[in-house]
This record gives sequence, C-alpha cells and structure tokens, in this order.
Amino acid sequence: MAKTKVGDLKVGDTILVGGRPGVVKEKEESDIGKHGTKKVRLVVDVGGKDMVIIRPSEYPIETA
Repeated sequence: MAKTKVGDLKVGDTILVGGRPGVVKEKEESDIGKHGTKKVRLVVDVGGKDMVIIRPSEYPIETA
C-alpha cells in the first residue's frame, strides 16, 4: 500500500478507510486557515455508504 497526500488525490481514486477500500466521489479544498494549511473535504463511497473525511492537504493517506 502506498501513501499519498490528501491534497494530491483526484475524484475516482481508491483509498483505504478503516482497512476497507473506498472511491473518492467528491473533493473540495478550502483556503489556508489560521493554522497555515489548506483543508480538504472528501466524500468517499465505502461499501455503498458515503463517508465525509476532512484532513489537512499534507496529511498522508493510504491508497489502494
């Protein structure tokens, strides 16, 4: 399994969420906040259910 920064993901990429594969359906990036990094909001389809994940853009996440 490889790790990718959340900010580098694209719609359609497959990531691991809790050990289960999920497909990125939506991606939205916010402006730089008071802590100095962009935030990324992902909507991921995991087993037929949508999950929302919010992480800093530099956060490493496992890709499948």
